[in-house]
Amino acid sequence: SNSSTGDLQCCNSTQDSQNLSSTVLGIFGLLGIDVSSITALVGVTCSPITVIGLGSNSCNTQAVCCSNNTFNGLVALGCTPVNLSL
Repeated sequence: SNSSTGDLQCCNSTQDSQNLSSTVLGIFGLLGIDVSSITALVGVTCSPITVIGLGSNSCNTQAVCCSNNTFNGLVALGCTPVNLSL
């Protein structure tokens, strides 16, 4: 369960790309993201997880590995769930 293809993120919520809320769709509109091109999970309000601080700053919501987090944590694209309790 390593995150070699993207960045490890802790997101307040994740949503299925086929079932996005109107809020997330609105954010995508503002950011100019093509919704039809999105697959996997979308992370909402994410912050990076550093591997060093993994033990102390545990992610109490949803830890995911995302392939595209260029929107300053507002949304992250291409996310897959990660189990941090290893």
